[in-house]
Amino acid sequence: TMEMPLNGRGLILCLICFLLNLSAALEIPLSVQQVPTIIKQTHVQVAFPFDEYFQIECDAKGNPEPIFSWTKDDKPFDLSDPRIVVSNNSGAFKILNEGHISHFQGKYRCFASNKLGVAMSEEIDFIVPGVPKFPKEKIDPLEVEEGDPIVLPCNPPKGLPPLHIYWMNIELEHIEQDERVYMSQKGDLYFANVEEKDSRNDYCCFAAFPKLRTIVQKMPMKLTVNSSNSIKQRKPKLLLPPAASGRESSVIILKGETLLLECFAEGLPTPQVEWSKPGGDLPKGRETKENYGKTLKIENISYRDRGNYRCTANNLLGETSHDFHVIVEEPPRWKKKPQSGVYSTGSSGVLLCEAEGEPQPTIKWRVNGAPIDNHPFAGDVVFPREVSFTNLQPNHTAVYQCEASNIHGTILANANIDVVDVLPLIQTKDEENYATVVGQSAFLHCEFFASPQAIVTWETADEAQPLEGRRYHIYRNGTLQINSSSEEDAGSYSCWVENAIGKAAVTANLDIRNATKLRVYPKDPRVPKSHVLELHCESKCDSHLKPSLKLSWRKDGEAFEINGTEDGRIVIDGANLTISNITVEDQGIYSCSAQTLLDSVSESIQVTVLDVPDPPENLRLSERQNRSIRLSWEAGNDHNSNISEYIVEFEGNREEPGKWEELTRVQGEETEVVLPLAPYVRYQFRVIAMNEVGRSHPSQPSDHHETPPAAPDKNPQNIRVQASQPKEMVIKWEPLKSMEQNGPGLEYKVSWKPQGAPVEWEEETVTNHTLRVMTSTVYAPYDVQVQAINQLGSGPEPQSVTLFSGEDYPSTAPVIHGVDVINSTLVKVTWSAVPKETVHGLLRGYQINWWKTKSLLDGRAHPKEVNILRFSGQRKSGMVPSLDAFSEFHLTVLAYNSKGAGPESEPYIFQTPEGVPEQPSFLKVIKVDKDTATLSWGLPKKLNGNLTGYLLQYQIINDTYEIGELNDINITTPSKSSWHLSNLNATTKYKFYLRACTSKGCGKPISEESATLGEGSKGIRKITEGVNLTQKIHPVEVFEPGAEHIVRLMTKNWGDNDSIFQDVIETRGREYAGLYDDISTQGWFIGLMCAIALLTLILLTVCFVKRNRGGKYSVKEKEDLHPDPEVQSVKDETFGEYSDSDEKPLKGSVRSLNRNMQATESADSLVEYGEGDHALFNEDGSFIGAYAGSKEKGSVESNGSSTATFPLRA
Repeated sequence: TMEMPLNGRGLILCLICFLLNLSAALEIPLSVQQVPTIIKQTHVQVAFPFDEYFQIECDAKGNPEPIFSWTKDDKPFDLSDPRIVVSNNSGAFKILNEGHISHFQGKYRCFASNKLGVAMSEEIDFIVPGVPKFPKEKIDPLEVEEGDPIVLPCNPPKGLPPLHIYWMNIELEHIEQDERVYMSQKGDLYFANVEEKDSRNDYCCFAAFPKLRTIVQKMPMKLTVNSSNSIKQRKPKLLLPPAASGRESSVIILKGETLLLECFAEGLPTPQVEWSKPGGDLPKGRETKENYGKTLKIENISYRDRGNYRCTANNLLGETSHDFHVIVEEPPRWKKKPQSGVYSTGSSGVLLCEAEGEPQPTIKWRVNGAPIDNHPFAGDVVFPREVSFTNLQPNHTAVYQCEASNIHGTILANANIDVVDVLPLIQTKDEENYATVVGQSAFLHCEFFASPQAIVTWETADEAQPLEGRRYHIYRNGTLQINSSSEEDAGSYSCWVENAIGKAAVTANLDIRNATKLRVYPKDPRVPKSHVLELHCESKCDSHLKPSLKLSWRKDGEAFEINGTEDGRIVIDGANLTISNITVEDQGIYSCSAQTLLDSVSESIQVTVLDVPDPPENLRLSERQNRSIRLSWEAGNDHNSNISEYIVEFEGNREEPGKWEELTRVQGEETEVVLPLAPYVRYQFRVIAMNEVGRSHPSQPSDHHETPPAAPDKNPQNIRVQASQPKEMVIKWEPLKSMEQNGPGLEYKVSWKPQGAPVEWEEETVTNHTLRVMTSTVYAPYDVQVQAINQLGSGPEPQSVTLFSGEDYPSTAPVIHGVDVINSTLVKVTWSAVPKETVHGLLRGYQINWWKTKSLLDGRAHPKEVNILRFSGQRKSGMVPSLDAFSEFHLTVLAYNSKGAGPESEPYIFQTPEGVPEQPSFLKVIKVDKDTATLSWGLPKKLNGNLTGYLLQYQIINDTYEIGELNDINITTPSKSSWHLSNLNATTKYKFYLRACTSKGCGKPISEESATLGEGSKGIRKITEGVNLTQKIHPVEVFEPGAEHIVRLMTKNWGDNDSIFQDVIETRGREYAGLYDDISTQGWFIGLMCAIALLTLILLTVCFVKRNRGGKYSVKEKEDLHPDPEVQSVKDETFGEYSDSDEKPLKGSVRSLNRNMQATESADSLVEYGEGDHALFNEDGSFIGAYAGSKEKGSVESNGSSTATFPLRA
């Protein structure tokens, strides 16, 4: 077996177990001859009428096996009655419930005997209860005068307790009891004084015997109450106890039972009953008064409760009392119970037998069931409380019985005297295996029986020397305890038991395991309320103990359910404990326990739940002043998180009543503050506490405090002007808030005069916060003041601010000096500034309007679409970008201020030169063969000049990192829209690039990829846009092997004869079918195909990785070697360095040239120029302007700054 030592408190329990083992070691094994011992018996058996039979138990052990006999009422009882069934393997028997069995009632004893002695059971009481019945009787009606007392007797029949009595009417409704009406313990119904409502003819007494499942009813009684006109009051008179018992009576109660004393008095008015204990107090905590004080109940009565108890009944006319003398008695109980013993020949012994009880029990001795006087042993000395014997011999073996009895009962004890001389018998198995953990105690058992007494020694298998030292302890029952075990203690041990007859030995094996360790984390967490808490229990135990490892969680010592709570808020998953939506109730000590076969360990942490503080309480106002007040409060519960600060709020704004505003904040250690106040406010305060979790609810508001009015303390701020008409000043300011007005009747005094003029101030007083003033001059400076006044006076002296009267439109236009063409899409405009006096306001900047009039390519007129670009500040030049190349433009310049724009200058006409074209609109490979390809393309959307031809380039790519040499073809026919390439490699992937060219150079390329066909293959490359491919493929039936068929693909909405393209498909007939079928079913062919597919997949993966690393096609390299001179000049002169990300791919990148490169950007998509801090294209190399992209006049001026990030190309 595996021995599990416990630590701490468990060690005490372990020692108790060993003391029990010690007593068990004194028991004689059944293999040794011994006297009988009663091991089981019935004490009381009730013959319930609904049971089939009644079992009387008696069982005993002994060697030789005992023989059983019975007595009934101290006379031999014959078990031969046919209704008695005797058990075969014990002395028990059962009485069958057949016919009348009342003659079986009585007190039984069981005797178990063998050649060595006789054991005797305690008395067994067999009760045959009768069926309780009320006697059939005629009950005369009762008649009584109103106000008189009456008693309705019940006299219930006798039966098996407990007995419950109820008074009800014929409808089974309970008779109501109160201070006037009372049912005694015997069941009689008492009336202190009757009333008319007590008249009824169906007073019924019911007696219930629950153990018998029986309820019986007494015949109904009739009570008539005659009304009386003169009801006389009278003083109390006791009905319970009855008058015959006198003023005092005695009550006998057994110790430990419940004492019930009752008093009931008649009288008018109804008497009240009180209880007392003369010379002492009623026992507190154990006494209760029931039934409106008429019953005194004392539970678990003891000897100290003996004495007199008094009940006193009183009303307005007097009182009466009765004393109960309580006598506490007790059935016999053992003080010293005789103990069985094993003795060797020649030894001596004493049997002690003492009992307590009230009255004092008498002691009787028996030997083998008979009085000791009838069968004395030589050498026995018998006293009332002890029997002693000397020089015991084997024939002295017997069973002694001690019986103690008084009037309340009898108790009996058997004491076995076995005189035995045997060799030690070790009852623990040999080669038993034990285990414990490092640091714990190990217990190796060696239970034995020996007579005479034996000596136990333990040895290790390696050394034939007894174990000695403070770490080893041998108990009397043979168990060896090894304290603070270590790995060195593992091994085999021998237990030797030796007495005068001889010696015996067994071997025990001990294994030492590593102790289990635990760690719970996080350690002592602090968790805000409503958050989620996750606890983890990390365990480490010996590998041999891991299968038995069980983890469990507890909170404050109480275990959780296996998986947590039913609602899922607490979830336990082995070593993890998760609590969702944590509450204050979840706070406490959490412990994780690990239990194995050999040890247990536990670790605890403190979980603290944080919450917002409770609101502050008891707000008080003191030191009330006109401009200040002291507010104090008491802090609420901080819920485990210190209060960091308090927020003091006030309410009293006359414009927004009920709105609370923050007034000040106070450090969390403070609970009072002096608050600054404003005049003319009816204040009310509240306080909010804050901690690391959040804010508390606001406190209850304080009392009101009202401050008197005063003159304003400040004047309006943010005085400004707003004018929509020339010479107009609409003066505006921020009005004083309600809390700043300081009193009733708030007004504003506005003063103004021309700046620097020696004239008087003009004044006007208004109640709102705006004033319209007309002046004599356009955009002239004025000194303006605004002062607050109320009924109690004026605010402080106001400060002057400078405001300007309303502006008018500029009256003159700038003169354009010239337009310098930078390149085909960009020009620089210069103009002269307008005179300051004609601006009529603050000059905001200049605006350029331009529009295209015609294209120089075809000479066609262009509808007028005006574009606007604004330049803020004192500017005399600006750049106009995003123009159409090879076109004619008109351009005007105008000045503008806050009012708006002035007149335009005379239009200036200029033309833009040719530029490079945009990329072709499309490029398609319309036909491929093994060594040829046919390409088709469309014209660029913008030619930007006279088209001179195309530059066609192509190179091998084949989806590998390396790319082939770039080949150039110059196409000098502008009208050409397709090209046939020859001398290409078969089964090779190519990339094609096409640029459109003018005299200024070639534009951005458009690209396309395609692969040539293999040997013996023909066909078109793919179907272009416009063809709707269905998901189903319909096979074409081939009529003649080797024949050529033309397949024409048609769109649904084109004409019948308009094919997109056509090509020749070479077909192969059925003559090859058999060959292919044969090959496709061959295993070598299938394996070869799988290998090729795998290699292809690997190559594609490597290729994809290589391509993603990026590269650079040589197309761009050529472009870098031959840049557009016009573009390059713009880069150098105007823009500085810029990077065109579309034209500088990484080296080897296939996708870089595949992107759709845009030519000159249109004006509609241009990012805003101008109005920026770093102006775009100023004379020093930056460009300034706000390009609005508008098509008409009057575009809104752009605010803020932006930087141009677009590419500009010629």
